[in-house]
Formats: sequence, C-alpha cells, structure tokens
Amino acid sequence: MTAAEEFDALAPRLRRWPDVEAHDLVAADVSDRLVLTESETGGDHGEVVVIGDRYGGLTLSLLAADPDARVRVHQDAITGERALRANAERIGIPLDRVTWHGLDASLADGARTVLLQLPRSLDALDEIAGVIAAAAAHDVRLVAGGRVKHMTPAMNDVLGRHFTSVTASRAAGKSRVLHASGAVRGSGSPWPRRRDHPDLGITVCAHGAAFAGTSIDIGTRYLLGFLDGMREAETAIDLACGTGVLATMLARDRPAIRVLATDQSAAAVASARATAAANGVADRVEVVRDDGLHAQSDASADLILLNPPFHSGAAVTDAIAPRLFADAARVLRPGGELWCVFNSHLGYRPILERTVGPTRQAGRNPKFTVTVSVSR
Repeated sequence: MTAAEEFDALAPRLRRWPDVEAHDLVAADVSDRLVLTESETGGDHGEVVVIGDRYGGLTLSLLAADPDARVRVHQDAITGERALRANAERIGIPLDRVTWHGLDASLADGARTVLLQLPRSLDALDEIAGVIAAAAAHDVRLVAGGRVKHMTPAMNDVLGRHFTSVTASRAAGKSRVLHASGAVRGSGSPWPRRRDHPDLGITVCAHGAAFAGTSIDIGTRYLLGFLDGMREAETAIDLACGTGVLATMLARDRPAIRVLATDQSAAAVASARATAAANGVADRVEVVRDDGLHAQSDASADLILLNPPFHSGAAVTDAIAPRLFADAARVLRPGGELWCVFNSHLGYRPILERTVGPTRQAGRNPKFTVTVSVSR
C-alpha cells in the first residue's frame, strides 16, 4: 500500500498521549494524508525528512508503506516525540529506521524529499525553510501541508525567499499543500534573533517557533514586577520558560540563586539558553527540554514561576495549566511557593488551592491575575 493508504489504516489508532486528549482534539487529520498523497511516498524514496509530525501520522505511515524507508524527524514539542514513540509501540511499528534531529544541518543534509506540517508562525516557517535550503540537495522537494484556516498567502512569500518555485495544490478536505523546489543557498538570516529591552535591561533571544519571539509577552512582564516579593531560595524553576525571560531576570537579580528553566519546545529551550548567555547568567541558568517537570524529583524545589501556556499545537485549551500545577505541587517542598500569572477570566485560583495548597492573590490588573500558592 502507499503511505496515504497506510495512513487511512493507522490514523484511527493514533493517540495524542501524553499531550492533552479530548473528544474534539485529533492526533491526525486530512492535511497529513494530503502531504503523503502529494509527495508520492508509496515507492522507494530512500531517506525522507519529516518536520512537524504532530503525533506520528506521517512518520509511521512512511515506515509502514516502505520497508526500506529511513526517516529523519524533527518535532519541536517533546510531547510529539513521546506520542510518536508510544503510537509506534502500541501499533507495532519498529523505530530502528528513525532518527531524531534538532532543527539544524544534520536534519536536512543531502535530503531530496522533505515533508512538513506547516507551523502557524511565519518566523518558524522561515527558520525551517532556511535550514532546508541551506543543507538539502539542490533538487530537494518540500511538500508542506496544513489546514486552510491556518494558512495565509504570506506563507508562500516566506517559502519564496528560500526556493525559486512555490506552488499551491487545490484544497481538499479543508486542507492544502504547498510545493517548493529550487533551493536558494544563503537565503536565510541567522537564528536566533535578538532584541534589547532597555526598560528591563534584558536582551531576549528567540528562534522562529518560540512563543512571543523577541518581545516580552504582557503576562510575563506583569509577573516580573513581583520578583522582589518571592521567597528566598537557593534554586528556582521557571516552568514553561519560553524564551527564558523569567529565569534570566531572576538569576540577574539574585546573584546567589541557580535556576532551572524547562519547556517542552525545542525552540523555546534553544532560545532560553541564548537569552541566558546574552545576559551573562548562563552559568546559573540550566535549560532542559521536558514535558512539564516529568524529569524532576519530588520535593526538590522551593520556588517555581509559571506563566502557563494555553495552546496545544493549533488548539486552544485550558487543560494544560492544571497538569503543570500538578507537576509543581509534586516538585515543591512543603512550604515552597508557586507564583503563577494567568488571564483573570480563567479563574485558576480554586484549582491551585486544591492542587498545590493555600493560594492568595498577589496582584491583579485589568487583564491578568498573579497568585502565590504555598505547597502543603
């Protein structure tokens, strides 16, 4: 069977776990099938590069269709990697022909076929396209698909900076594919980008897929105003750290503290490391890629800072924050503090009370609430 036909058999069996699961959140959709169909992946294609495979739909279909296929994979979210592995084990597809890579030259080196689930961010697409154009074979074909509601003509313009030919397929099932070829060497500007914020005395560095880019989102900016009121601690955690602004500012303001910054996004982790280095605190800020605080020991921290995300891929969901609250409750020592900022309408305080411990409002403005919860 072709990869698209294998996808038809596999898709109903795929799960999003350990990412958020709900009846209206799917692990694969028509855009995955369209990418496989339009890349003609049914025959022997040797080594294929797959970027942005959300939960394994592309990669596992390729492996099932071609016993000789080898796949190089880049997934920004660690939950996507874990889901792909879990789906492969449950379905019974060995992963000995799969290698995972960062978004760098090793991913695209010499590649002739690249399959991409389009990111919503134009900056993320620009960085991905630049890596492919710089490292892939001169005759590389990029087949990039997405849901029409998330695609814009600007995506064609971004790809047009890195490829001489960009065409769009006809829409099918509310999805569409962009085809790019004719790689333009040296077309990309270097990533990460950086921006100085003189009002805070910080330089922020960001890779293309990092939330908020080189700006400082207004929730984080509000929480920064409470750093002086947070408890003394030898070590602290910036949970869901993004570009590492909170970790960097805390380390800068407290010369004796050590900070662990953690995020599920590879782009966020690389950005946070660059931000810490740009501000001279890389020796006291350790940045790790983790699913929440999965790899951290129980009762091992005295202070955690959190600006919880509310996106799982393209989906908006309020299910992420409670999982992070539970992680914080497990990792905090008794008496440790979780400082959290969130949109006031979300009303997280009762959940924090139940999950972490006594919670008070430390501040509120027209949009955001800051709470401090003390671990039981």
